[in-house]
Amino acid sequence: MRVLIISDTHRSMSIYRDLVEQWAPLDMVIHCGDVEGDEYTVAQAVDCPVEIVQGNNDFFSDLPRERQLTIGKYRVFVTHGHQYYVSTGHEFLAREAAARGMDIVMYGHTHRPVIEKIGSVLVMNPGSLTYPRQSNRKASYIIMEMDQSEEPEFQIHYI
Repeated sequence: MRVLIISDTHRSMSIYRDLVEQWAPLDMVIHCGDVEGDEYTVAQAVDCPVEIVQGNNDFFSDLPRERQLTIGKYRVFVTHGHQYYVSTGHEFLAREAAARGMDIVMYGHTHRPVIEKIGSVLVMNPGSLTYPRQSNRKASYIIMEMDQSEEPEFQIHYI
C-alpha cells in the first residue's frame, strides 16, 4: 500500500500532479487542509480514495474539519491542526489523538514537515507543497508505504 500525504497546497496543483505521476500507483491520498477550492482537482488526479480535511483557509467549504480513518491496522486522525494550537507545538494534538484511541495523527497548518513519536501516537505533518516554512524552504510531502505485514514506513520527501 502506498499513501501520499500532503497539505497546504493553497490552490497550486502543479507539484501535486507531478507527485501523482511520480508515485503511481497510489492507494490513497490524504490532504491535511488548505486546499482552497481545489478538492475536485485533488480527487480527479488519482484513481484511489482521497481524504481531505478543511483548513483555516478553506472558507465556505463543506469539507469535514477532521477525519478518523483506518489504514491497515492503524487508527488515523487527520486534521489541519489550527484548532489544536499546533503553531506552538504538537503535544496538545498528540494528547487529543491518544484520548481518541488513535495510533497516528496527521496535520498541516505550520508548513513544516515532522514525523515524531509522542507517547503512543505517531505525529506527522507533511509540510507544504507551496509555501514551505522550514529552514531549507523546500516543498515537502510524506509517503507512507505498508507491506503485507502492515508495518508502515513513513518518509518525508523534499522537492
